[in-house]
Amino acid sequence: MIKHALILAAGRGLRMMPLTSNTSKAMIQFNNAMLIGNSLKQLVKLHLETISITVGYKGAELAEYAIKEGVHNIFNTNGKGNSWWLYNTLLKQLDEPLLVLTCDNIVEIDLEWISQQYQQFNKPACMLIPVQPVDGIEGDFIQHENNKIKQLSRTEVSPIYGSGIQILNPKKINDTTEAAENFYDVWQQLISQKLLVASETYTKTWYSVNTKAQLHIAEKLYTNS
Repeated sequence: MIKHALILAAGRGLRMMPLTSNTSKAMIQFNNAMLIGNSLKQLVKLHLETISITVGYKGAELAEYAIKEGVHNIFNTNGKGNSWWLYNTLLKQLDEPLLVLTCDNIVEIDLEWISQQYQQFNKPACMLIPVQPVDGIEGDFIQHENNKIKQLSRTEVSPIYGSGIQILNPKKINDTTEAAENFYDVWQQLISQKLLVASETYTKTWYSVNTKAQLHIAEKLYTNS
């Protein structure tokens, strides 16, 4: 079973202005809580060994909230790319699977299924969790052969795309790639070595929030789920 998780929550959220003019995207109100709270509360209930988050804009406010909610580690990545922490924090030495989520995902976390998939595909350096495309939500379409990812593209349409959920082993990635600040660059290195895997398609509730309109849609979906 996966025992460690991290939520990427350093994003500025410019597409959600003016909601993010004075707060971080992760701290936007969502169903009488915070946007990050949807995933964070589920992770806390799973009693994981460690829960970590990255912070950036308005990071002190987010860190205070996260610590109160049960987060163990806060990584300040302000001004850094979304994969900087993977090569520049103590997590780089973790030789175990790490569940990585984004703060703007509204998702029902089925950790048992995800763990089974990770075992089924022989504990790869990185495994992306794909979903079926949702109208109005952008994503990287996944081309694969026997679940080994061959290409990620925003334009070449396929039946699945990335959900923003991934399982990775930080030590394996550090041992096989050069340090990169953007996950797209990390994934390209892994693809070239045939080390990036796609799980089977995730079927639990999933939605991603990048605009005010999507936030309102997510609130309706969450209420009705």
